[in-house]
Amino acid sequence: MKNVNPCGLKRAALINDLSCFGKCSLSVAMPVLSSYGVETVPLPTAILSTHTGGFEGFVVKDMTDEMRSFSEHWKQCGVAFDAISTGWCCSVGQVCLAEDFIKSFRNEGTVVLVDPVLGDNGKLYACFGDAQVAAMRELCALADWITPNRTEAALLTGLPVTASDEELLTALPGKNAVITSIERNGEIGYLARIGNETVSVMRPMADLSLHGAGDVFGSAFLGELLSGKDGKTALESAAEFCDRSIRETAVRQPGHWYGLAFEAVLKERSTNG
Repeated sequence: MKNVNPCGLKRAALINDLSCFGKCSLSVAMPVLSSYGVETVPLPTAILSTHTGGFEGFVVKDMTDEMRSFSEHWKQCGVAFDAISTGWCCSVGQVCLAEDFIKSFRNEGTVVLVDPVLGDNGKLYACFGDAQVAAMRELCALADWITPNRTEAALLTGLPVTASDEELLTALPGKNAVITSIERNGEIGYLARIGNETVSVMRPMADLSLHGAGDVFGSAFLGELLSGKDGKTALESAAEFCDRSIRETAVRQPGHWYGLAFEAVLKERSTNG
């Protein structure tokens, strides 16, 4: 078998769902990371006809068995990764598979980013229970970076959602943490623990219901890290990319409600060098 390493590009394994219509998860991460010159290798946890936000009658294919067989084949091929990113996991079993994947494929220098998808708007998603939260805590402990929203930060720490942003940040597991969806004084943004430093990046809040903003931010953030940026610079650049995508989406209403129009921002970035 021919060697696939090195390939001349950074390579990222993306453990997440694929919503074929609607912009979230893999349908966001793959093009955004590709724009950074990163070779993406998706490991779908589920394949959906659409994402679940605002669509009815969507079709879902659980990919648990395929996750196992795909991973084993990649081991046989000797595939190596510069980054491993995890997102939506359908079950505790899939979270455990993500843990095993990280332990099997992580090398010195591999960046591990975990988006601990558990809930939003102050509540755990109805399809999950306490076991999913506990399993996600263990997965986060393996990460170099975690990117929970504020609800997920509360679930991971066991603190009430009324706890302060700073309390949540301090209590989070993982080496470095970025809490998304922080709202303050008409602004929305990110509060991060990067090593021993606390960093806040805020932007004006758009009067818009959004899907997939966290995926746009997380993908750009990983792309910036793989481009050699330090954590603070990567955070600021990814926040700017996400904000520009939100502004682009706002002018495309009402038809573009199902995700961010990040493609236009990628095109502009490519055109401007």
